[in-house]
Amino acid sequence: MEKSKVYFSKEISKENLVKMYDCLNVKLPGKIAVKVHSGEDGNQNYLKPEFMKDIIEHVNGTIVECNTAYEGARNTTEKHKELMKKHKWSEFYDVDIMDSNGEMELSIPEGKVIKVNYVGEHLKNYDSMLVISHFKGHPMGGFGGA
Repeated sequence: MEKSKVYFSKEISKENLVKMYDCLNVKLPGKIAVKVHSGEDGNQNYLKPEFMKDIIEHVNGTIVECNTAYEGARNTTEKHKELMKKHKWSEFYDVDIMDSNGEMELSIPEGKVIKVNYVGEHLKNYDSMLVISHFKGHPMGGFGGA
């Protein structure tokens, strides 16, 4: 089995995010979804839209999110869209709430535990996805964000 390559930078900047992406030497094809964690209402621990500007423009991407399964400001499409405006995502970028029109099933034939995954049906509108995650101490799983 081939070892994974890990890229690390001590400099956290929007310019360096693009440099790190370019280090991968990958060109994402077609229409690109950029999955981020847009932030919970009242919480400041998310990557801000201004920080993402260079990388989103670099890949010509659309910000994508899905509604949450738990109560809050992102559990319905209407509330989620309002929060995207409040946190200024909609001000800077095209935003797609991928499950706003329903879900679709993805089969996982080799899955040991999960055999089917449910995703927003708008996933079919994209050819590639760039996922930008951030680490945080999520109480349920220890890792959260995108």
